[in-house]
Amino acid sequence: MDLSVWARDLAKSRLAEPLPRRWTHSQGVAAKAGFLAEILGDDAELLWAAAMLHDIGYAPTLAVTGFHPLDGARYLRDQTAADERLVRLVANHSCAVLEAEERGLREQLVDEFPLLGHPALVDALVYCDMTTTPDGEPTTVDARLAEILGRYGLDSIVGRFIRRAEPELCAAVHRVEVRLARVGK
Repeated sequence: MDLSVWARDLAKSRLAEPLPRRWTHSQGVAAKAGFLAEILGDDAELLWAAAMLHDIGYAPTLAVTGFHPLDGARYLRDQTAADERLVRLVANHSCAVLEAEERGLREQLVDEFPLLGHPALVDALVYCDMTTTPDGEPTTVDARLAEILGRYGLDSIVGRFIRRAEPELCAAVHRVEVRLARVGK
């Protein structure tokens, strides 16, 4: 079975029924990843799979720590024998290390899943996640960040994390937009 089919089937099996909105978001993020294939070359399928699986740790059956990047990456590593690069992308998506810090889980995340040494791929996953609404629709990074803050509140763990991560999230989206502009997209 190819990586894309496997990732879609796995995400669907864990998210579609218990968390339909999260499943819809994951599909939208993966669709956005497909749009980036031209600038990613050989890594396009890996990005698509990571986009599809980035929120799998929200699945009620997988939530152990309550921190979805860590829970999802552990599941992928321990139960599915997924490729290490895929697991590390899921673990570290969208500046997860900053949220891990807020939750007191930074050491666990960094020790178990060091950041992938491929900045263009990391940026691409940020772009896909931060330009897709919870309902799977395209949006701007500014609107997405405002939506997250509105949903969680400024003083929540997620609110504090998003405010800290905002400059890097915006910069990553901008870097991808520049690369897309170079190829006429």
